[in-house]
Amino acid sequence: MDKSKRPFLKSKRPFLKSKRPFLKSKRPFRRRLPPIQSGDRIDYRNMSLISRFISEQGKILSRRVNRLTLKQQRLITIAIKQARILSLLPFLNNEKHFQRTESTARTTGLRTRNK
Repeated sequence: MDKSKRPFLKSKRPFLKSKRPFLKSKRPFRRRLPPIQSGDRIDYRNMSLISRFISEQGKILSRRVNRLTLKQQRLITIAIKQARILSLLPFLNNEKHFQRTESTARTTGLRTRNK
């Protein structure tokens, strides 16, 4: 471009004062502790460890929520499934659905006609 076409602009970027205007200021970062230490063995019998990675409903929490590596998440999932099969853990943990009162219970028998 010719300077004659842009006489009032001296530089190519006149409005940007700093070189990186959108860079955020560095904040102190507190590193979180890993949920599984190097000494912990991932095993289906270690209920105190396994129960940390299950939701209240009995679902296996995702890797992002657990902050685990891929290998650790696989081992935790296998351990949870083994514990469920051996009935150390429940498959579901929704006790509300199984509690029925007498007023909501349906009769399954055949109806008799009144004569």
